[in-house]
Amino acid sequence: MYIFLDEGGNFDFSPSGSKFFTLSCVSLYRPFTLHTELDSYKYDLIEHRIMPRIEMEFFHCADDNRYVRGKIFTMLHASVPSASVDSVIVEKRKTGPALQPPEKFYPKMLGYLLRYALEKASQGVGEVVVITDNLPVAKKRNAIEKGIKTTLADMLPKGVPYRMMHHSSRSHYGLQIADYFNWAIYRKWEHGDDTSYATIQSQIRSEFDIFKSGQRNYY
Repeated sequence: MYIFLDEGGNFDFSPSGSKFFTLSCVSLYRPFTLHTELDSYKYDLIEHRIMPRIEMEFFHCADDNRYVRGKIFTMLHASVPSASVDSVIVEKRKTGPALQPPEKFYPKMLGYLLRYALEKASQGVGEVVVITDNLPVAKKRNAIEKGIKTTLADMLPKGVPYRMMHHSSRSHYGLQIADYFNWAIYRKWEHGDDTSYATIQSQIRSEFDIFKSGQRNYY
């Protein structure tokens, strides 16, 4: 099983930052049939078969135009198995100061997300390969990497072998798929816009609002 991850929002824990931080993953099994469809669609765009020519290097939901975005969400709805996507939702103002540094915050939220995703993994999975986009906050990447390893060792279910890799989203359609799902989830929570979310709602297994019961706001 492959788990591809993406995040939305920023690490600015103040009124000027994003209201929410979302971390989402999509769990996929080989063969990756949708990858072939996405590759064909990319070349259709380049070859001017569908609309004015677009030199499409890779898909990125926030940057893709409305036509491309709508097409990709339709493809995701048709080809990604239902209940394949999990997400952790963080209302950032409820995050205590001790947890706000990225090297503490990101590994902890990632640990909660992956623990849930792996607990739901089908029996008989020989290995889980977790692939994230290149880690955020370049200056603190080493600290974040260390925190991830420590957190996962403590939080993940025993007996599930896994590997984690950090690659550019350009190198994996799986990461581009995760980007699209996370974008729709983030838009729903941050902006109250569920237009794209409604298309792929059947693929979303969980949205865990991690501080839902929290009563204290820190800013």
